[in-house]
Amino acid sequence: MSSDQLVGTDGQLAVAVRDAARGVRRPANGDALVADRDVGMVVLRLREIGQPVDERDRLAEAVEDELALEGSVALGPAFGRAHGTDHSLFRRSRKPTPTRELVAEALYRPLAHVIVLALLPLRVPPPAVVLAGLVAGLAVAVELARGELLAAAALLVLKTVLDGADGALARAAGRETAFGRYLDSDCDLVANAALFAAIGYAAGRPLLALAGFLASTFVLSLNFNLRRLHAGTQAMPEGGGAARRFYELVYAPQDRLADRLVRRPPRLSTLWILHNLGLATQHTAIALCLALVAVTI
Repeated sequence: MSSDQLVGTDGQLAVAVRDAARGVRRPANGDALVADRDVGMVVLRLREIGQPVDERDRLAEAVEDELALEGSVALGPAFGRAHGTDHSLFRRSRKPTPTRELVAEALYRPLAHVIVLALLPLRVPPPAVVLAGLVAGLAVAVELARGELLAAAALLVLKTVLDGADGALARAAGRETAFGRYLDSDCDLVANAALFAAIGYAAGRPLLALAGFLASTFVLSLNFNLRRLHAGTQAMPEGGGAARRFYELVYAPQDRLADRLVRRPPRLSTLWILHNLGLATQHTAIALCLALVAVTI
């Protein structure tokens, strides 16, 4: 197989799999990758396209640098960038949804993709990006309490970008997990609670801020559950550990209520309206308000 046959038009990588030596070896110079079918491992050198190698030809080399798979691995985008495009990676990192949130598509998704491109070669775990978003969200609350409205607005935009980057990174790297899904929802709730608590503190209207938080949470929960019911997927996939238990405590009653009340799949128009009242839109509106207040006082 020649090097120009490695990547097909669909971005999939053709790999010759053989492991006569029962081991995995680091790709030698010019090799595209070594794949091990028996032990479920892949070793690759990104952006270097060469001849696929058969393990039987390398029995004399020392075994080193084994890399266990953490999920399904799609290598097409890495090689696609070597050909000057990352469109396939951008498409694969997109979450499949029946509708789109306009502000997320126009602003946050392109910015999140820049983060994905930077973190993917570094093998940064997606939950680390989730936690970074939580830290940014808590920093928003701190700056709000200090009266630094412009800083709070900028950090809120950063937090929203990271909200999009964590899932995109997981899908691009083939590392989607139940733990990451629950952790994302849990951290969003904590960050949103801190945000509205800080708004109530800064404005001196704690009850009004509480009402805003409850309304925001209700809209987000309704948005999630209607899209889930439209797609016919379950609310709580297996796994997730402690992150799942926290989710069960906070979100599971809302999910069960939606299952009881919604008798038929919602219309796409309803999904579109709710989707465009989602977290990215809410955060953008709050950030704009904070910036407007900061420049007028």
